[in-house]
Amino acid sequence: MAKLYCTATNWGKDFFTHKDRNDFYLSGHPGDVWVVGNNPAGISWINRVGGTSKTAVEAQAIIDELTEQAKTYWDALPEAEKAPTDPDHKRPEKQTLP
Repeated sequence: MAKLYCTATNWGKDFFTHKDRNDFYLSGHPGDVWVVGNNPAGISWINRVGGTSKTAVEAQAIIDELTEQAKTYWDALPEAEKAPTDPDHKRPEKQTLP
């Protein structure tokens, strides 16, 4: 399935609905990046939420920049704060958009 990429700020309740999730592919990523199914319902959702269209390369660049910032922050932490007390508390890794 073809996908569209956009940025849109999630305002909370009703930013997307259960119906939206059933009508088109939708996944959220860091930097307010959204991957949306390329169908009429997906396009309508982008317009409804005031989304700004991005190419796949532009969307990936936003995520890559945030990941690099998070890695820099992580690397600067004292070793004691990097201790694995929580399995989800680890150095950020590169994410690749679908």
